[in-house]
Amino acid sequence: MAKAKKGDKVQVIYKGYLEDGKIFDSSEGKPPLDVTLGSGMVIPGFDAAVTGMEVGDKKTVKIPMDQAYGPHNAEMVMQMPKSQVPPDLNPEIGQKLQVGGTGGEVMMVEVIDVTDEFVVLDANPPLAGKDLTFDLELVAIL
Repeated sequence: MAKAKKGDKVQVIYKGYLEDGKIFDSSEGKPPLDVTLGSGMVIPGFDAAVTGMEVGDKKTVKIPMDQAYGPHNAEMVMQMPKSQVPPDLNPEIGQKLQVGGTGGEVMMVEVIDVTDEFVVLDANPPLAGKDLTFDLELVAIL
């Protein structure tokens, strides 16, 4: 049987969970994930785990944070003066917002603290700093 290799378009059924068992993403109830291996479409550890699998193979793989979303970067946590917050916005901890970056790009941030003077925003990916575990099944090499 053929093994999945870089450049192959594959279909994968997956379930991703954290060390505490909490599921953060799954293809359950959806079509399999279409991925071109080596294209950067998925985190490096996911790509590496699928490479070498044959259709029908199933496995569980633990992906360390450096092969997932990287470490949590303190430089991506910002304090915004409340005076710069739009008056119709009432920020709350856990709220997700879109903000403009210095280069004109749009970034997703999470409100992690609100004080009398500042709103503290975290622009790190939500899974940064976390080791991830995936249950994988290769269903097709297209």
